[in-house]
Amino acid sequence: MRNERMNKKRQRRMNYLMNIILCLVALVSLTVCIFLLLKNYQLNFETTEALAQVEQIKEDTKDYIYTQSDVNSFVEEAVLNAQTTEARKLLDDIKSRMESGDSTAAVLRELYPEDVVVYADSKYNFFPITDEYKRNNYVLDNFVLDEASSRITYTDDVGEVHSKTGIDVSKHQGKIDWEKVAADGIDFAFIRVGFRGSSEGKLVEDEYFIDNIEGALENHIEVGVYFYTQAVTTEEAKEEAQFLLDLLEPYDITYPVVLDLEEVNGKSRTDDMTQEDFTDAAIEFLDTVENAGYQPMIYGNLKTFFIMLDMRRIEKYDKWFAYYQAPVYFPYEFTIWQYSSTGKVDGIKGDVDLNVSMKEY
Repeated sequence: MRNERMNKKRQRRMNYLMNIILCLVALVSLTVCIFLLLKNYQLNFETTEALAQVEQIKEDTKDYIYTQSDVNSFVEEAVLNAQTTEARKLLDDIKSRMESGDSTAAVLRELYPEDVVVYADSKYNFFPITDEYKRNNYVLDNFVLDEASSRITYTDDVGEVHSKTGIDVSKHQGKIDWEKVAADGIDFAFIRVGFRGSSEGKLVEDEYFIDNIEGALENHIEVGVYFYTQAVTTEEAKEEAQFLLDLLEPYDITYPVVLDLEEVNGKSRTDDMTQEDFTDAAIEFLDTVENAGYQPMIYGNLKTFFIMLDMRRIEKYDKWFAYYQAPVYFPYEFTIWQYSSTGKVDGIKGDVDLNVSMKEY
């Protein structure tokens, strides 16, 4: 009897405990449900707000959404605007330079640095600079002009002079006092031996040739000579060379024997010559000089070397280049630069050509 009461009592306690546990489980479940409901509400709210923001972004950016065609069009417009701006800037620069006195040739040479620009025969000619010919390696800034004497020397990077100063003369300078010339710092002189007439083609000795070559040599000035050609055939070119060699025979010179090839102003017997004709005649003269034991050289300007002569065929010969502006404008090898036709030298009345030689002869 007593045991039965004890069992019932335990059974009631177990029921209470089970009820408590079930209540706790129900409470936890309710809590989880409430949490999930709140979380779902929050997610719904955030989703709604995000969608609203997306719609706002779409509204705000609808004017900035372009097709590929639109993009291509905008790019083309931007490029055109840039080109127009650059073109205007370039045109303004050209205008400014022309107004300041720069020549058309000077402006074109700066605009086309990969070409040699030559004005000849009433037009501008463009010759691409090529590695087919040997380039000169001069540093343009190392050509130094002395303001007092208007003479140019070529120096190294520390200012040491690596050049010689020279002149070239003919009957046009008249009687020359060579002692004064030597005392004025002239190292070398090119003396004109003679010329061929541009109309009848007669060979003429320069009337001051003997006086000039003897006066220069007596005053220890190094001497070269030149001949002004008007040969129209290789036979005439050889004749000119032999004419010069005969007159030169009594003298010992150290500088080159030069073929002077220039355009003639006005009508000339060479008017109908082609580049091949000029080149054939020049080579005949130069080879005749070389075979006689002298150093051959060609004198000329831009037209001489780029239009009148075939550069490929004359590359091996030393070149004496005439150009009266600075910096010198000739990309290929040359050894003497004639930079002025209005030089002043003691012992010479009036103007005389000035030259700088970068080669020891």
